[in-house]
Amino acid sequence: MCNFALMLELLLVTQKDSGITQMLIWVVGAILLLLLTLLLFWQRKQGRELVSELEQLDKVKKHNIEFEFVLKAMKLSTWYIDAEARTLTFNNDFRDRTDSYVPEPETPLEEIFKKVASRDRERFAKAVEDLCSGRIEYLHEIFQVKSPHTKKNYWSETYATVAARNTEGLPKSIVGTSTRVDERKAMEVALVEARNKAEESDRLKSAFIANMSHEIRTPLNAIIGFTCVLPDVQSDEERKGLIDLIQENNQKLLQIIDDVMNISKIESGKEKLVMSTFELNDVLRNVVDTYMPQVKGGVNISTMFAQGMLNVTTDLGRLMEILNHLMSNAVKFTSEGNIILGYDAPADKRIRIWVRDTGKGIGPEHLERVFERFFKVDEYIPGAGLGLSICRTMAYSMGGDVGVESKLGEGSKFWLEIPV
Repeated sequence: MCNFALMLELLLVTQKDSGITQMLIWVVGAILLLLLTLLLFWQRKQGRELVSELEQLDKVKKHNIEFEFVLKAMKLSTWYIDAEARTLTFNNDFRDRTDSYVPEPETPLEEIFKKVASRDRERFAKAVEDLCSGRIEYLHEIFQVKSPHTKKNYWSETYATVAARNTEGLPKSIVGTSTRVDERKAMEVALVEARNKAEESDRLKSAFIANMSHEIRTPLNAIIGFTCVLPDVQSDEERKGLIDLIQENNQKLLQIIDDVMNISKIESGKEKLVMSTFELNDVLRNVVDTYMPQVKGGVNISTMFAQGMLNVTTDLGRLMEILNHLMSNAVKFTSEGNIILGYDAPADKRIRIWVRDTGKGIGPEHLERVFERFFKVDEYIPGAGLGLSICRTMAYSMGGDVGVESKLGEGSKFWLEIPV
Protein backbone atom coordinates (compact mmCIF):
# COMPACT_ATOMS: atom_id res chain seq x y z
CA MET A 1 0.00 0.00 0.00
CA CYS A 2 2.88 2.38 0.77
CA ASN A 3 4.54 1.71 -2.61
CA PHE A 4 1.23 2.27 -4.37
CA ALA A 5 0.73 5.64 -2.57
CA LEU A 6 4.29 6.74 -3.42
CA MET A 7 3.81 5.88 -7.09
CA LEU A 8 0.52 7.77 -7.16
CA GLU A 9 2.14 10.84 -5.56
CA LEU A 10 5.01 10.80 -8.09
CA LEU A 11 2.56 10.55 -10.95
CA LEU A 12 0.57 13.48 -9.55
CA VAL A 13 3.74 15.60 -9.26
CA THR A 14 5.11 14.77 -12.69
CA GLN A 15 1.78 14.95 -14.49
CA LYS A 16 0.00 17.72 -12.65
CA ASP A 17 -0.19 19.84 -15.74
CA SER A 18 -2.07 17.14 -17.76
CA GLY A 19 -5.82 16.90 -16.96
CA ILE A 20 -6.35 13.78 -19.02
CA THR A 21 -3.47 12.03 -17.37
CA GLN A 22 -4.72 13.05 -13.98
CA MET A 23 -8.18 11.64 -14.70
CA LEU A 24 -6.62 8.43 -15.98
CA ILE A 25 -4.65 8.09 -12.81
CA TRP A 26 -7.77 8.47 -10.71
CA VAL A 27 -9.59 5.88 -12.74
CA VAL A 28 -6.73 3.41 -12.40
CA GLY A 29 -6.56 4.08 -8.68
CA ALA A 30 -10.31 3.46 -8.29
CA ILE A 31 -10.03 0.21 -10.21
CA LEU A 32 -7.12 -0.91 -8.07
CA LEU A 33 -8.99 0.05 -4.93
CA LEU A 34 -12.00 -1.96 -6.10
CA LEU A 35 -9.79 -4.95 -6.85
CA LEU A 36 -8.20 -4.71 -3.42
CA THR A 37 -11.66 -4.60 -1.83
CA LEU A 38 -12.82 -7.63 -3.84
CA LEU A 39 -9.60 -9.46 -2.90
CA LEU A 40 -10.24 -8.72 0.76
CA PHE A 41 -13.79 -10.08 0.56
CA TRP A 42 -12.54 -13.21 -1.30
CA GLN A 43 -9.91 -13.83 1.36
CA ARG A 44 -12.53 -13.53 4.11
CA LYS A 45 -14.82 -15.96 2.25
CA GLN A 46 -11.96 -18.42 1.82
CA GLY A 47 -11.20 -18.10 5.52
CA ARG A 48 -14.82 -18.86 6.44
CA GLU A 49 -14.87 -21.86 4.11
CA LEU A 50 -11.61 -23.11 5.62
CA VAL A 51 -13.03 -22.78 9.14
CA SER A 52 -16.18 -24.63 8.02
CA GLU A 53 -14.10 -27.44 6.48
CA LEU A 54 -12.06 -27.73 9.66
CA GLU A 55 -15.27 -27.96 11.68
CA GLN A 56 -16.59 -30.64 9.32
CA LEU A 57 -13.30 -32.51 9.65
CA ASP A 58 -13.61 -32.41 13.43
CA LYS A 59 -17.17 -33.70 13.14
CA VAL A 60 -16.06 -36.53 10.87
CA LYS A 61 -13.25 -37.39 13.25
CA LYS A 62 -15.67 -37.37 16.18
CA HIS A 63 -18.15 -39.46 14.18
CA ASN A 64 -15.46 -42.05 13.41
CA ILE A 65 -14.52 -42.26 17.08
CA GLU A 66 -18.18 -42.72 18.06
CA PHE A 67 -18.66 -45.27 15.28
CA GLU A 68 -15.63 -47.23 16.42
CA PHE A 69 -16.81 -47.05 20.02
CA VAL A 70 -20.23 -48.47 19.04
CA LEU A 71 -18.55 -51.30 17.12
CA LYS A 72 -16.37 -52.13 20.12
CA ALA A 73 -19.29 -51.93 22.56
CA MET A 74 -21.42 -54.24 20.41
CA LYS A 75 -18.45 -56.48 19.54
CA LEU A 76 -19.14 -56.26 15.81
CA SER A 77 -17.10 -56.85 12.69
CA THR A 78 -17.86 -54.82 9.56
CA TRP A 79 -17.23 -55.88 5.97
CA TYR A 80 -18.29 -55.20 2.41
CA ILE A 81 -18.92 -57.30 -0.67
CA ASP A 82 -17.99 -56.24 -4.19
CA ALA A 83 -21.05 -57.74 -5.89
CA GLU A 84 -19.54 -57.47 -9.38
CA ALA A 85 -16.19 -59.04 -8.45
CA ARG A 86 -17.88 -61.41 -5.94
CA THR A 87 -15.31 -60.77 -3.21
CA LEU A 88 -15.56 -59.96 0.49
CA THR A 89 -13.28 -57.71 2.55
CA PHE A 90 -13.31 -57.01 6.29
CA ASN A 91 -13.02 -53.37 7.42
CA ASN A 92 -13.05 -53.79 11.20
CA ASP A 93 -13.24 -56.68 13.63
CA PHE A 94 -14.06 -55.98 17.26
CA ARG A 95 -15.33 -59.44 18.19
CA ASP A 96 -13.93 -60.50 21.56
CA ARG A 97 -12.93 -64.02 20.53
CA THR A 98 -9.54 -64.81 19.05
CA ASP A 99 -10.75 -67.90 17.21
CA SER A 100 -13.10 -66.02 14.85
CA TYR A 101 -12.69 -66.43 11.09
CA VAL A 102 -11.28 -63.29 9.40
CA PRO A 103 -10.69 -63.77 5.63
CA GLU A 104 -8.00 -62.06 3.62
CA PRO A 105 -9.05 -58.90 1.72
CA GLU A 106 -10.98 -59.59 -1.49
CA THR A 107 -11.60 -63.25 -0.64
CA PRO A 108 -13.94 -64.91 -3.19
CA LEU A 109 -17.43 -65.61 -1.86
CA GLU A 110 -17.06 -69.32 -2.67
CA GLU A 111 -14.22 -69.52 -0.14
CA ILE A 112 -16.37 -67.77 2.45
CA PHE A 113 -19.20 -70.27 1.91
CA LYS A 114 -16.81 -73.18 2.55
CA LYS A 115 -16.17 -71.90 6.10
CA VAL A 116 -19.86 -72.09 6.98
CA ALA A 117 -20.97 -75.31 8.71
CA SER A 118 -22.45 -77.83 6.28
CA ARG A 119 -25.91 -77.73 7.92
CA ASP A 120 -26.16 -73.95 7.29
CA ARG A 121 -24.06 -73.55 4.15
CA GLU A 122 -26.74 -73.91 1.49
CA ARG A 123 -29.17 -71.57 3.24
CA PHE A 124 -26.54 -68.88 3.87
CA ALA A 125 -25.11 -69.07 0.34
CA LYS A 126 -28.58 -68.70 -1.19
CA ALA A 127 -29.31 -65.63 0.95
CA VAL A 128 -26.03 -63.95 -0.10
CA GLU A 129 -26.62 -64.80 -3.79
CA ASP A 130 -30.13 -63.34 -3.61
CA LEU A 131 -28.72 -60.15 -2.07
CA CYS A 132 -25.96 -59.82 -4.68
CA SER A 133 -28.40 -60.37 -7.55
CA GLY A 134 -30.91 -57.83 -6.24
CA ARG A 135 -33.67 -60.31 -5.44
CA ILE A 136 -33.69 -59.16 -1.79
CA GLU A 137 -32.73 -55.86 -0.15
CA TYR A 138 -31.79 -57.08 3.29
CA LEU A 139 -30.15 -60.14 4.84
CA HIS A 140 -30.30 -61.52 8.38
CA GLU A 141 -28.83 -64.96 9.05
CA ILE A 142 -27.68 -66.94 12.10
CA PHE A 143 -25.34 -69.81 11.28
CA GLN A 144 -22.31 -71.76 12.46
CA VAL A 145 -18.78 -71.07 11.20
CA LYS A 146 -15.72 -73.30 11.36
CA SER A 147 -12.99 -71.71 13.44
CA PRO A 148 -9.59 -71.83 11.67
CA HIS A 149 -7.83 -72.09 15.05
CA THR A 150 -9.83 -74.53 17.18
CA LYS A 151 -11.43 -76.48 14.29
CA LYS A 152 -14.72 -76.17 16.16
CA ASN A 153 -17.90 -74.38 15.11
CA TYR A 154 -19.05 -71.11 16.62
CA TRP A 155 -22.31 -69.20 16.16
CA SER A 156 -22.38 -66.02 14.05
CA GLU A 157 -25.21 -63.54 13.43
CA THR A 158 -24.97 -61.45 10.24
CA TYR A 159 -26.86 -58.43 8.90
CA ALA A 160 -26.25 -57.03 5.40
CA THR A 161 -27.86 -54.63 2.88
CA VAL A 162 -27.18 -53.01 -0.50
CA ALA A 163 -24.94 -49.90 -0.22
CA ALA A 164 -24.58 -48.89 -3.90
CA ARG A 165 -26.02 -49.84 -7.30
CA ASN A 166 -24.70 -49.64 -10.85
CA THR A 167 -26.32 -47.85 -13.80
CA GLU A 168 -28.57 -50.86 -14.38
CA GLY A 169 -29.90 -50.76 -10.82
CA LEU A 170 -28.16 -53.96 -9.74
CA PRO A 171 -26.22 -54.14 -6.44
CA LYS A 172 -22.65 -52.94 -6.80
CA SER A 173 -21.57 -52.86 -3.17
CA ILE A 174 -22.99 -54.59 -0.09
CA VAL A 175 -22.15 -53.72 3.50
CA GLY A 176 -22.67 -55.98 6.49
CA THR A 177 -21.87 -56.72 10.12
CA SER A 178 -21.22 -59.96 12.00
CA THR A 179 -21.10 -60.79 15.70
CA ARG A 180 -20.58 -63.86 17.87
CA VAL A 181 -23.74 -65.21 19.54
CA ASP A 182 -22.35 -68.33 21.25
CA GLU A 183 -23.60 -67.28 24.68
CA ARG A 184 -27.06 -66.50 23.39
CA LYS A 185 -27.37 -69.83 21.60
CA ALA A 186 -26.13 -71.66 24.71
CA MET A 187 -28.75 -69.81 26.76
CA GLU A 188 -31.45 -70.76 24.25
CA VAL A 189 -30.42 -74.41 24.51
CA ALA A 190 -30.43 -74.19 28.32
CA LEU A 191 -33.90 -72.60 28.27
CA VAL A 192 -35.23 -75.32 25.97
CA GLU A 193 -33.75 -78.00 28.21
CA ALA A 194 -35.23 -76.29 31.28
CA ARG A 195 -38.63 -76.11 29.61
CA ASN A 196 -38.46 -79.77 28.59
CA LYS A 197 -37.35 -80.71 32.07
CA ALA A 198 -40.25 -78.76 33.58
CA GLU A 199 -42.71 -80.41 31.19
CA GLU A 200 -41.23 -83.83 31.94
CA SER A 201 -41.35 -83.10 35.66
CA ASP A 202 -45.01 -82.15 35.36
CA ARG A 203 -45.71 -85.30 33.38
CA LEU A 204 -43.87 -87.47 35.89
CA LYS A 205 -45.70 -85.81 38.77
CA SER A 206 -49.05 -86.57 37.14
CA ALA A 207 -47.97 -90.14 36.44
CA PHE A 208 -46.63 -90.46 39.99
CA ILE A 209 -49.92 -89.36 41.52
CA ALA A 210 -51.90 -91.67 39.23
CA ASN A 211 -49.67 -94.66 39.97
CA MET A 212 -49.43 -94.02 43.68
CA SER A 213 -53.19 -93.69 44.05
CA HIS A 214 -53.56 -97.06 42.34
CA GLU A 215 -50.72 -98.80 44.20
CA ILE A 216 -51.82 -97.54 47.60
CA ARG A 217 -55.49 -98.25 46.97
CA THR A 218 -54.85 -101.93 46.16
CA PRO A 219 -53.44 -103.07 49.54
CA LEU A 220 -55.61 -100.53 51.37
CA ASN A 221 -58.79 -102.00 49.86
CA ALA A 222 -57.63 -105.48 50.87
CA ILE A 223 -56.94 -104.34 54.44
CA ILE A 224 -60.31 -102.60 54.78
CA GLY A 225 -62.23 -105.43 53.07
CA PHE A 226 -60.70 -108.26 55.08
CA THR A 227 -61.02 -106.25 58.31
CA CYS A 228 -64.73 -105.75 57.69
CA VAL A 229 -65.21 -109.47 57.01
CA LEU A 230 -63.13 -110.60 60.00
CA PRO A 231 -65.83 -110.19 62.73
CA ASP A 232 -68.22 -112.43 60.80
CA VAL A 233 -65.79 -115.33 60.40
CA GLN A 234 -66.39 -118.13 62.87
CA SER A 235 -63.65 -120.58 61.87
CA ASP A 236 -60.29 -120.05 63.57
CA GLU A 237 -58.50 -121.28 60.45
CA GLU A 238 -60.33 -118.79 58.21
CA ARG A 239 -59.77 -116.03 60.75
CA LYS A 240 -56.03 -116.75 60.79
CA GLY A 241 -55.96 -116.75 57.00
CA LEU A 242 -57.64 -113.32 56.88
CA ILE A 243 -55.29 -111.94 59.51
CA ASP A 244 -52.31 -113.18 57.50
CA LEU A 245 -53.70 -111.46 54.38
CA ILE A 246 -54.23 -108.22 56.30
CA GLN A 247 -50.66 -108.33 57.63
CA GLU A 248 -49.31 -109.10 54.15
CA ASN A 249 -51.11 -106.07 52.69
CA ASN A 250 -49.94 -103.94 55.60
CA GLN A 251 -46.38 -104.81 54.69
CA LYS A 252 -47.03 -103.99 51.01
CA LEU A 253 -48.48 -100.62 51.95
CA LEU A 254 -45.57 -99.82 54.26
CA GLN A 255 -43.08 -100.87 51.56
CA ILE A 256 -44.68 -98.53 49.02
CA ILE A 257 -44.55 -95.62 51.45
CA ASP A 258 -40.94 -96.43 52.41
CA ASP A 259 -39.93 -96.55 48.74
CA VAL A 260 -41.48 -93.16 48.05
CA MET A 261 -39.83 -91.65 51.11
CA ASN A 262 -36.45 -93.07 50.12
CA ILE A 263 -36.63 -91.56 46.62
CA SER A 264 -37.75 -88.23 48.03
CA LYS A 265 -34.94 -88.06 50.60
CA ILE A 266 -32.18 -88.99 48.18
CA GLU A 267 -33.28 -86.65 45.35
CA SER A 268 -33.77 -83.74 47.75
CA GLY A 269 -30.21 -84.21 49.01
CA LYS A 270 -31.33 -84.17 52.62
CA GLU A 271 -30.03 -87.67 53.34
CA LYS A 272 -26.23 -87.67 53.33
CA LEU A 273 -23.92 -90.64 52.91
CA VAL A 274 -22.92 -92.37 56.15
CA MET A 275 -19.58 -94.02 55.45
CA SER A 276 -18.36 -97.04 57.41
CA THR A 277 -15.89 -99.87 56.95
CA PHE A 278 -17.11 -103.46 57.13
CA GLU A 279 -16.34 -106.99 55.97
CA LEU A 280 -18.31 -107.54 52.76
CA ASN A 281 -18.50 -111.34 52.86
CA ASP A 282 -20.28 -111.31 56.24
CA VAL A 283 -22.80 -108.72 55.01
CA LEU A 284 -23.65 -110.75 51.91
CA ARG A 285 -24.03 -113.96 53.93
CA ASN A 286 -26.49 -112.21 56.24
CA VAL A 287 -28.53 -111.06 53.22
CA VAL A 288 -28.70 -114.63 51.88
CA ASP A 289 -29.74 -115.94 55.31
CA THR A 290 -32.56 -113.38 55.39
CA TYR A 291 -34.02 -114.52 52.06
CA MET A 292 -33.39 -118.25 52.53
CA PRO A 293 -36.86 -118.91 54.09
CA GLN A 294 -38.60 -116.95 51.28
CA VAL A 295 -37.38 -118.94 48.26
CA LYS A 296 -39.78 -121.35 46.59
CA GLY A 297 -39.25 -125.09 46.77
CA GLY A 298 -36.72 -126.28 44.23
CA VAL A 299 -34.75 -123.02 44.30
CA ASN A 300 -31.25 -123.07 45.70
CA ILE A 301 -29.79 -119.84 47.10
CA SER A 302 -26.03 -119.44 47.64
CA THR A 303 -23.03 -117.07 47.56
CA MET A 304 -19.92 -116.75 45.35
CA PHE A 305 -17.07 -114.52 46.55
CA ALA A 306 -13.93 -113.56 44.62
CA GLN A 307 -11.94 -113.30 47.88
CA GLY A 308 -12.01 -115.04 51.22
CA MET A 309 -12.24 -111.71 53.05
CA LEU A 310 -12.72 -108.14 51.81
CA ASN A 311 -13.05 -104.94 53.83
CA VAL A 312 -14.84 -102.09 52.03
CA THR A 313 -15.77 -98.54 52.97
CA THR A 314 -19.13 -97.21 51.77
CA ASP A 315 -22.65 -96.39 52.99
CA LEU A 316 -23.77 -99.70 54.48
CA GLY A 317 -27.41 -98.63 54.82
CA ARG A 318 -27.79 -97.81 51.13
CA LEU A 319 -25.85 -100.89 50.09
CA MET A 320 -28.23 -103.08 52.11
CA GLU A 321 -31.26 -101.30 50.62
CA ILE A 322 -30.04 -102.01 47.09
CA LEU A 323 -29.16 -105.64 47.83
CA ASN A 324 -32.56 -106.24 49.43
CA HIS A 325 -34.35 -104.94 46.33
CA LEU A 326 -32.21 -107.06 44.01
CA MET A 327 -32.60 -110.20 46.11
CA SER A 328 -36.34 -109.61 46.51
CA ASN A 329 -36.76 -109.42 42.73
CA ALA A 330 -34.70 -112.57 42.22
CA VAL A 331 -36.83 -114.48 44.74
CA LYS A 332 -40.06 -113.11 43.23
CA PHE A 333 -39.25 -114.10 39.61
CA THR A 334 -37.41 -117.41 40.17
CA SER A 335 -39.54 -120.52 40.57
CA GLU A 336 -36.75 -123.11 40.04
CA GLY A 337 -33.00 -123.27 39.67
CA ASN A 338 -30.51 -121.07 41.50
CA ILE A 339 -30.08 -117.60 43.00
CA ILE A 340 -26.47 -116.60 43.64
CA LEU A 341 -25.26 -113.47 45.43
CA GLY A 342 -21.60 -112.66 44.83
CA TYR A 343 -18.99 -110.16 43.68
CA ASP A 344 -16.00 -109.90 41.33
CA ALA A 345 -12.47 -109.00 42.38
CA PRO A 346 -12.09 -105.22 42.93
CA ALA A 347 -10.52 -103.24 40.05
CA ASP A 348 -9.58 -99.54 39.90
CA LYS A 349 -10.89 -99.07 43.45
CA ARG A 350 -14.36 -100.22 42.39
CA ILE A 351 -16.23 -103.42 43.06
CA ARG A 352 -19.11 -105.10 41.25
CA ILE A 353 -21.64 -106.99 43.38
CA TRP A 354 -24.23 -109.05 41.54
CA VAL A 355 -27.31 -111.20 41.94
CA ARG A 356 -27.70 -113.97 39.35
CA ASP A 357 -30.87 -116.05 38.99
CA THR A 358 -32.42 -118.60 36.65
CA GLY A 359 -35.81 -116.93 36.59
CA LYS A 360 -38.04 -115.59 33.80
CA GLY A 361 -35.46 -113.23 32.33
CA ILE A 362 -36.09 -109.90 30.58
CA GLY A 363 -36.49 -109.13 26.89
CA PRO A 364 -33.92 -106.77 25.27
CA GLU A 365 -36.54 -104.05 24.76
CA HIS A 366 -37.08 -103.83 28.52
CA LEU A 367 -33.49 -103.97 29.82
CA GLU A 368 -33.29 -100.21 30.44
CA ARG A 369 -36.94 -99.58 31.09
CA VAL A 370 -36.95 -101.80 34.18
CA PHE A 371 -35.11 -98.97 36.00
CA GLU A 372 -37.89 -96.48 35.26
CA ARG A 373 -40.37 -95.61 37.98
CA PHE A 374 -43.57 -97.63 38.03
CA PHE A 375 -42.50 -99.74 35.05
CA LYS A 376 -43.41 -103.42 35.39
CA VAL A 377 -42.63 -106.10 32.83
CA ASP A 378 -45.38 -108.29 34.24
CA GLU A 379 -48.37 -106.36 35.59
CA TYR A 380 -49.66 -109.48 37.31
CA ILE A 381 -46.65 -109.69 39.65
CA PRO A 382 -47.20 -107.77 42.91
CA GLY A 383 -45.15 -104.60 43.39
CA ALA A 384 -45.24 -100.87 42.67
CA GLY A 385 -42.40 -100.87 40.13
CA LEU A 386 -40.24 -98.59 42.29
CA GLY A 387 -37.57 -100.99 43.58
CA LEU A 388 -35.10 -100.87 40.68
CA SER A 389 -35.60 -97.13 40.27
CA ILE A 390 -34.62 -96.70 43.93
CA CYS A 391 -31.58 -98.94 43.37
CA ARG A 392 -30.32 -96.73 40.54
CA THR A 393 -30.98 -93.51 42.46
CA MET A 394 -29.11 -94.82 45.50
CA ALA A 395 -26.25 -96.18 43.38
CA TYR A 396 -25.82 -92.76 41.74
CA SER A 397 -25.77 -91.09 45.14
CA MET A 398 -22.90 -93.44 46.15
CA GLY A 399 -20.92 -92.63 43.00
CA GLY A 400 -21.80 -95.94 41.35
CA ASP A 401 -24.30 -97.48 38.98
CA VAL A 402 -26.57 -100.48 38.50
CA GLY A 403 -27.34 -102.52 35.42
CA VAL A 404 -28.69 -105.80 34.16
CA GLU A 405 -27.67 -108.60 31.80
CA SER A 406 -30.54 -110.85 30.83
CA LYS A 407 -32.14 -113.05 28.18
CA LEU A 408 -35.80 -113.89 28.12
CA GLY A 409 -36.36 -117.36 29.61
CA GLU A 410 -32.70 -117.74 30.69
CA GLY A 411 -32.56 -115.70 33.88
CA SER A 412 -30.99 -112.37 34.81
CA LYS A 413 -27.89 -110.92 36.38
CA PHE A 414 -28.39 -107.60 38.15
CA TRP A 415 -25.20 -105.85 39.20
CA LEU A 416 -24.20 -102.96 41.42
CA GLU A 417 -20.85 -101.22 40.90
CA ILE A 418 -19.62 -98.78 43.54
CA PRO A 419 -16.31 -97.22 44.61
CA VAL A 420 -14.84 -98.78 47.73
